[in-house]
Amino acid sequence: MEWISGEDRAPRERIMTRRLVKPRLDVKYPQVAGLRNGFVQRMVNHAILDAVYDLIRIQGYVQDKTKTITGTYHVKLHQKELLSLLYENYGYAEKAAHGITYQSSQTFDLEDGRLYALADLFKPGSDYIGRLSKIIAREFKERDIPMIAEFKTITPEQPYYLTDKAIGIYFQLYEYTPYVYGFPTFEIPFAEVKDIIDPQGPIGRLM
Repeated sequence: MEWISGEDRAPRERIMTRRLVKPRLDVKYPQVAGLRNGFVQRMVNHAILDAVYDLIRIQGYVQDKTKTITGTYHVKLHQKELLSLLYENYGYAEKAAHGITYQSSQTFDLEDGRLYALADLFKPGSDYIGRLSKIIAREFKERDIPMIAEFKTITPEQPYYLTDKAIGIYFQLYEYTPYVYGFPTFEIPFAEVKDIIDPQGPIGRLM
């Protein structure tokens, strides 16, 4: 069963909330409506659904018949034909000490449906991995974040999101920090890495 909020007749671009409801499953997720290009709209919405189902699979919904999953999302950016989404699913298995939450994210170009990887934000050939890793390592220390594993570097597949002023880099629970800390998140201002940002890329529209 799906629940839809919003008016389908509204003649403007908007983000609608849909709800995937099954036994032990209740996940809210976004869908884009009102784009001028219907093909792009379908492409973006299918990619969103893929991400939503990926999180459900990661949490073992099918394998563990005692697991209950709830989910939601956050619109981190929706302007200049860019859409950046952060998904968050919580799963709890019967008799577990506590549940576990996973996050994932996507950043789209709503003009052509492109899904941007982290590398797409920066000039070709720039050492964006080293630069961002250095900033994050510094913040781990400056914020005195409790660690269960040493942070050395991000990867080319590092999940991220965009705001109108920063690149948000986050890590999963237990990846580097204890469960009680939550998700270590670092919002790096565009200004701090301005020299390696691709002016023709998505951030170039926001600066």
